[in-house]
Amino acid sequence: MQNPQTLTIAVSKGRIYKDSMPLLAAAGIEPLDDPDQSRKLIIPTTREDVRLVIIRATDVPTYVEYGAADLGIAGKDVLMESDADSLYEPLDLNIACCRLMTALPEQASHRQGCLRVATKYAKTARWFYAKKGIKAEIIKLYGSMELAPLVGLADCIVDVVDTGNTLKANGLYADELIAHISSRMIVNQASMKLKYNAIHDLLDKVATACQKPAA
Repeated sequence: MQNPQTLTIAVSKGRIYKDSMPLLAAAGIEPLDDPDQSRKLIIPTTREDVRLVIIRATDVPTYVEYGAADLGIAGKDVLMESDADSLYEPLDLNIACCRLMTALPEQASHRQGCLRVATKYAKTARWFYAKKGIKAEIIKLYGSMELAPLVGLADCIVDVVDTGNTLKANGLYADELIAHISSRMIVNQASMKLKYNAIHDLLDKVATACQKPAA
């Protein structure tokens, strides 16, 4: 039976997982299995009172909001899109940094009427254009965003941008900045009360590791 004081941390595979592991190691938390090599979705760690659950990035806020995980590590872009509005967001880990931006074809012409915007960040894009007073039709896509303007599906896109090389290779350029994105530690509200000492100890150690310069 799981110890009621066990901390469960939700994290997704990929860049966020890779970048967050050294920070968790500062709190004595190191996975005992490699999620890239194992089929396990619940990963024990070097601390008997901490386990990791490996899930899709977009599901991290949901797992934390409903208490299936006490803490989670999620990109700000995912949090902005999430409907989970009862989470604590106490710590910016300053990892997996990028920018959420609009992007246009290099030969874009001025469009009259409603702007068509392709993105997987529909909620954020809708908010952004409404704030600017621009009428926009949001077209929800899940990948290959850069293709949409090239084939006439959309006038522009909203997507995360790191180096901008993918945009350039497809004849697009980054235009307006919507938000700077980094990964955040999020906490379930009930867990913060019930496991206050354990969570604060973890957050303090991770925060200290965040402030140390890279070796």
